Amino acid sequence: MSRLRTASTRSLVFLVAALAILAMAAGALAVTARGGGGPTPPPKPLANALHDGLAAMKPEGVTAHISFTNRLFPSGSLLGSAGSALMSGASGRLWLTKDGRGRLELQSSVGDVQVVWSPTLVTVYDASANTVYRAKLPRGAVGNAPDHADQLPSVARISSLLSQLGAHASISGAQPSDVAGQPAYTVSVSPKHDAGLLGSAELAWDAARGIPLRIAIYAQGSTNPVLELKATDISYGPIDSANVDVSPPAGAKTVDVGSPGPGKAGNDGRAVTGLAAVTAKAGFPVNAPATLVGLPRQDVRLVGGSDSPAALAVYGHGLGAIVVVERAHDAAQQSAGGPLSSLPAVAIAGATGHELATALGTAIEWRKAGVDYVLAGSLPPAAAEAAARALS
Repeated sequence: MSRLRTASTRSLVFLVAALAILAMAAGALAVTARGGGGPTPPPKPLANALHDGLAAMKPEGVTAHISFTNRLFPSGSLLGSAGSALMSGASGRLWLTKDGRGRLELQSSVGDVQVVWSPTLVTVYDASANTVYRAKLPRGAVGNAPDHADQLPSVARISSLLSQLGAHASISGAQPSDVAGQPAYTVSVSPKHDAGLLGSAELAWDAARGIPLRIAIYAQGSTNPVLELKATDISYGPIDSANVDVSPPAGAKTVDVGSPGPGKAGNDGRAVTGLAAVTAKAGFPVNAPATLVGLPRQDVRLVGGSDSPAALAVYGHGLGAIVVVERAHDAAQQSAGGPLSSLPAVAIAGATGHELATALGTAIEWRKAGVDYVLAGSLPPAAAEAAARALS
């Protein structure tokens, strides 16, 4: 993890965007789902449409031409004008296999981006930086639908789950759609509360095969998706392994992201949680008040590697929560700056911070009394700055 700490701002944001695209590609091909002029399936209740999609026989593989759009960063900003295909958007191709392997190729004038994954590992190669990012995936992150009828949830079970979800989100019905020439159903989900800047998400899937075909993420008040992945055409059938078993160039720089985990373990193998325990292990005074801008503290835990322990505190609930990461300042890394040091400056209680503002949230980095802080949440810049100043 120490190498990740010294990566450039562009590299860190690139990695986040790359993993977001992997999640989209592994489960969905985003395509234009309205008004295609092709066939549409018959109307069905949402629970029935979901059940039939899960029960459908899955194809041996999926191949598609795609176009990715990224409106996450404001137009004209440092990151919004970055040359990487993941930062500025691009077109390309996608291959998916039945056993959970896949490859996403995006092409741009500054060089291609290759995202290759299996059920256990994802690699992202950015040709514009000649850098490979590698991360282990947790068990079940990329999986398949059940192969046997006795493993499928019943229509009644799906209806019950939708009812439970309905307490927290508004869910549309299964809207008959024409997606890339395929009869499909589209559903829209909008959080009812604690959603931060997230407006809604839309998903479409092939009515006959159950293959997800569209995903789009919208910010509050916007009619255009912040993130969207489109396919201009799609076909089903076996895929040559050469299309998904692609290695990055031998001379590329490698950044090993590691594997996500619940927190840093103590000597007994258990995660270190609670303010007193985390402060004792962190090696610096952890600043985690009981409330922050009116939000109650929900959790404090130790994270990071043994060479750079950090405290992570969470305030509030759901997508509207605020996350704060604190780490003792490392003077050896001072010349390299923090992960957001190349971004616009903002005043934080006598300190100079740096701010990354996106359509879905804000992150701020600053240093106070020998401790480096990063605060992030799905909230506008003014609210994030108020929280940072309250913490300082």
